[in-house]
Amino acid sequence: MLDIQQLRKNLPEVLAGLKRRGLDDATLRAEFIELEEKRKDVQSKAEYFQSQRNAKSKEVGVAIAKGDLALAEVIKSEVKEFAEELKDLEAKNEAVQQEMAVFLRTIPNIPRPEVPTGKSADENVEVRKWGTPKNYDFKVRDHVEIGESLGGIDFDTAAKLSGARFSVLKGGVARLHRALGQFMLNTHTMEHGYTEVYVPYMVKAECIDGVTSLKKFENDLFSVNAGSVYTTEELSKIEDDKNIPGALRPKSENKFYLISTAEIPVTNFVRDSIVDLKELPLKFACHSPCFRSEAGSYGKDTRGMIRQHQFDKVEVVQIVHPEKSAEAHEQLVMHAETILQKLGLPYRTMLLCTGDMGFSSAKTYDLEVWLPAQNTYREISSCSNYEAFQARRMMARFKNAQGKTELLHTINGSGLAVGRTLVAVLENYQNADGSVTIPQVLVPYMGGVTALDAAK
Repeated sequence: MLDIQQLRKNLPEVLAGLKRRGLDDATLRAEFIELEEKRKDVQSKAEYFQSQRNAKSKEVGVAIAKGDLALAEVIKSEVKEFAEELKDLEAKNEAVQQEMAVFLRTIPNIPRPEVPTGKSADENVEVRKWGTPKNYDFKVRDHVEIGESLGGIDFDTAAKLSGARFSVLKGGVARLHRALGQFMLNTHTMEHGYTEVYVPYMVKAECIDGVTSLKKFENDLFSVNAGSVYTTEELSKIEDDKNIPGALRPKSENKFYLISTAEIPVTNFVRDSIVDLKELPLKFACHSPCFRSEAGSYGKDTRGMIRQHQFDKVEVVQIVHPEKSAEAHEQLVMHAETILQKLGLPYRTMLLCTGDMGFSSAKTYDLEVWLPAQNTYREISSCSNYEAFQARRMMARFKNAQGKTELLHTINGSGLAVGRTLVAVLENYQNADGSVTIPQVLVPYMGGVTALDAAK
């Protein structure tokens, strides 16, 4: 969420940044000014009635001192009217503040100056490349054909179970998928200094809205109606009074959202918190499934495992001092790149333009892995610096060296998307005889197996 003071003091600068993201700056300006004028009007009236009430309250004391009780009663009635006006203005002020909060929570982050201006992925900037795509002396197959020939990817059974955009993995391919996740976690925790965490796959609405705009992106999520669920307080009351009939026991309706990324629960670790400066940076790695409705992606990547409703991902998150966030962002990107390098997968690093960035991001790098069957690079990781944007939504703070409370900065990225990494391994390590060579770093995770073929 943007800082309201930033809009009040530097509105043209803020609007210029949002215009780079393709937003209508004139409309935003008009909305903000209208809300500010409403707030100032209510505030001005409240200050007037407050001063009048205070002055009249003093007059009551003077009238009583003079013995003019009749006049005192008249003035008291005026004071009461001013109090009622103030109560009404207080309600109006609360409503205006709520309007402003909704307005701010639906505005995206301002891109950093070095982020290129652009409308789509076509205007992203290549920062670097690593590895050279292999030349094959046979007809290259895609991961679907490879996986099915190995008996390791079953889309028909998945469709019977759940419908389109799901997959069932079997045998060696399932083991390879598991090996990739374990390898990623081990690398990030043992070499990069992250703490492994395991999180719930369902979260409350405020967790979603803490990292992005639930209002804008709710259609991209799967929600779960948990029915009637007892709160901790309600359970305590029930336990204290065993005679309360079950039908009369208090209940609360709870709605959860399946996580679209482990970024959501992990970043919310610091929601409504003040972190000790000595604890920074906080670095977490989390392997979890991710659930996405893929709203708006009809007809895109319908073949295979590239775009699914459920997939696994190893997420890396850093929560840092504001002065360290730019450096930490670059470090996190290199941590994700290390996974690709260890696997020997060619990739390129792209700096996203303003039109291709996520809602909360101030700067994003995408890592794109080479897929031989598509003869192109495809996204396998997105690494973003959100600066204070998420922290302000979550009220995630720390006390600086001077004891003053500041907002934290949050950074996260995929390190990596496990399913897409599986796709990349199957395609890049395929052989003419239909087998797939296991990357050397994964052999220990595969129990010494060095290749997958139809017989294994």
